[in-house]
Amino acid sequence: MKESKLAERLKKLRQDKGLSQVQLAVELDMGAGFIANIELGTKSVSIKKLMEIADYFVVTPNYLLGYDEE
Repeated sequence: MKESKLAERLKKLRQDKGLSQVQLAVELDMGAGFIANIELGTKSVSIKKLMEIADYFVVTPNYLLGYDEE
């Protein structure tokens, strides 16, 4: 399965911050399995969750989804 932009960008942002999936899940008050499934591209994300992730990393939802490059 081809990795989605969201999966790719979330993984990179998480790794750039030096966080494990579990650490990120704790920071965002989400399940570690949820983060893992997003990164695998097997889980869709609600707009609310997408906004929470974008806010945490100080990026736009459009960046996470691959519509913006910055």
